[in-house]
Amino acid sequence: MFIKVVNPNTTWSMTATIEACARAVAGPGTRVEAVSPTMGPPSIESYYDEALAVPGILTEIQKGERDSVDGYVIACFGDPGLDAARELAGGPVVGIAEAAMRAAAVLGRGFSVVTTLARTTGRAWDLAHRYGMRDACRGVHACDLPVLALDSDPDACRIVTEACLDALSEDGSDTIVLGCAGMADLCAHISAEIGVPVVDVVAAATLTVPSLVTMGLATGKRGEFATPPPKRYAGLLDGFTTGG
Repeated sequence: MFIKVVNPNTTWSMTATIEACARAVAGPGTRVEAVSPTMGPPSIESYYDEALAVPGILTEIQKGERDSVDGYVIACFGDPGLDAARELAGGPVVGIAEAAMRAAAVLGRGFSVVTTLARTTGRAWDLAHRYGMRDACRGVHACDLPVLALDSDPDACRIVTEACLDALSEDGSDTIVLGCAGMADLCAHISAEIGVPVVDVVAAATLTVPSLVTMGLATGKRGEFATPPPKRYAGLLDGFTTGG
């Protein structure tokens, strides 16, 4: 089985961390490859960043289809480009926010999300509502660390841990979801520190893909996730195809 993990930003050091976390949970015989697009923002911290990341994501999905990839993970907590990727891909495409929220809801009656910048908390609430997790999600909290500081700030783990403790105290939740793929390697340490399950978003999504593939399931193509009708695109999008 071949799983492609797409880190929508262009920071390859973060992609390497994501790949290590994904490979750590992949079963025998499962090939995992993590990639960053060649175009897009170095981190995704706004709707603008997210919009500019989507063409790069879709390019990687198209490459994956040519390489016979079985399923995909979109490794950004905003789940950018998820619907469009599902239109293009033959196999399942799983966003890390959706996978992690569903896993957290199994582990307790309520969960809290701890993310990076405060400006991204609204997006997390929107996704909780979309995925039917609004009642289970008891709070979304920001630690106010920029995404790239997760790699560069020596106090990053402490800051995220303190935000998790504050979330538990304020929300009375049973589990924590770390709302950034760049936090995936912190989960085990933070869980041991705070005494509750901390969901690794990358691991949750990576393990969801082979479950669906093993069951012979993929995105339904009858309706809105059908392959888009073929057409020509102009300007910077010249050369994009839909495979239709």
